[in-house]
Amino acid sequence: MAITVDTATHAGLDPSLISRLTSQLHSTSGQSVEVVSPIDLRHLASVPESNIDDVITAFASARMAQHAWANRPLKERTSILLRLHDLLLERRDEILDVIQWETGKARRDALEELLDVCVNARHYARDAQRLLSPKRRRGALPVLVGAEERRLAKGVVGIIAPWNYPLSMAASDAIPALIAGNSVVLKPDDKTLLTALWIVDLMHEAGVPDDAFQVVVGDGLKLGKDFVEQCDYLMFTGSTRVGGILAAQCGQQLKGCSMELGGKNAMIVCDDIDLDRAVTTAVRGCFANNGQLCVSMERMYVQRDIWDQFVPAFVDRVKSLKIEVGIGWGAEIGSLISAAHLQAVESQVQEAVSKGATLLAGGRARPDLGPFAFEPAVLSDVSADMTICREETFGPVVSLYPFDSDDDAVRLANDTRYGLNSSVLCRDVGRAKAIGEQLHSGTVNINEGYAAAWGTLGSPMGGMGDSGVGRRHGDDGLLKYTEAQTIAVQRALGYGPQFGLSDERWGELLSTAVGLMKKVGMK
Repeated sequence: MAITVDTATHAGLDPSLISRLTSQLHSTSGQSVEVVSPIDLRHLASVPESNIDDVITAFASARMAQHAWANRPLKERTSILLRLHDLLLERRDEILDVIQWETGKARRDALEELLDVCVNARHYARDAQRLLSPKRRRGALPVLVGAEERRLAKGVVGIIAPWNYPLSMAASDAIPALIAGNSVVLKPDDKTLLTALWIVDLMHEAGVPDDAFQVVVGDGLKLGKDFVEQCDYLMFTGSTRVGGILAAQCGQQLKGCSMELGGKNAMIVCDDIDLDRAVTTAVRGCFANNGQLCVSMERMYVQRDIWDQFVPAFVDRVKSLKIEVGIGWGAEIGSLISAAHLQAVESQVQEAVSKGATLLAGGRARPDLGPFAFEPAVLSDVSADMTICREETFGPVVSLYPFDSDDDAVRLANDTRYGLNSSVLCRDVGRAKAIGEQLHSGTVNINEGYAAAWGTLGSPMGGMGDSGVGRRHGDDGLLKYTEAQTIAVQRALGYGPQFGLSDERWGELLSTAVGLMKKVGMK
């Protein structure tokens, strides 16, 4: 591994910035959450913690603000989110610093977050008119009935965002919710509060009313139940275990939810690949954001005929990855998020090796580089009795398996309770698509790991099976934050017997009319 330690070149975040961010919180608990950098365990901030009363107050004020926000012209709402797009690019260096200090990730991975939010803002601002404008629909009886479909805001959307992409997950779901006329209350993960507060502050600067986008801070075990009770719709990104608990609460309260949950994503490497390109794509697909990415590859199936060529080239590339713990450009791999997460990732690797797996690269904690630094790991000879075979690792670890035929690869890739993302590396695109169409996952990337599908915002993204419900991106990514309302106008004649006809004769007349409508090609 190429190693650099760089924590001395930055003194930390500007105290005035932290003061500005934390001042927007209205907490009555008297408690605070301490934000500590995984780079060097530096204390970054004390953030006021919310209690249940604070959660209730936040939702109440958001509800009051929502009506006025929804009544603003759609063009005004979209222009505010386009202003956010421009402000993000103007403040790029500041937010990249904040993300790196809080997550320890490589700067290029932090940039990916910023660009994702920009593209989301632009996409939904420009598609909003098409999606939200009232639409005429064919009435039950031509000419006699007119119908219009309208889209109304849900009310107050609650967003629970994870730590792994703290900017993207805090903002990219809020953007379509706000454009649709909702207000938003965000509960970010306690490890990445400053990033969340930063983007909320920027949205306020762009023109979103203060009460229309708010933050509450605290442990989900303490606040989660009341958070779900107060919101009108829930967007959650996180583990399958927690998602199941929250979905049950939403079901009991008859409110909608959308959830992107865990994954054990598979990459299939076919025998006709361009070796260099495939290795580069596979390394990025497995180890972007240090593997702390719900759509990253944790299982790789390599066709047996190219195993002896692909695997050594892949392992050599992994061993050459540049690990750098610090602020600034240049790193390919940064730090894991916390001691607990490091222990969880390391324990899966150690258990697999103890049961007979072969460690081909990495797999070691590197406290000499940073408190939570970990060398990306590549394993082979992984069997079904190992935790790493079935359960999500959510770290820089991939297990390699051989396969013989395309049918074999599909069977192996689908042998999981998850269904979030998958990848097929194959020079023959027709063959790759035929494989992809059989994979049980919400997105399939051909000759890419995750970015092709994730970045295609016009198409929905989400999971099957234990990987979630609902979709972000695409039309669904905005329309899910709305209620559909139909207004139908009866212009003449009712549905009961007319012209003094009996029920029987009226029924015959209606049946004849319905048959004629089919003959002339009407829906």
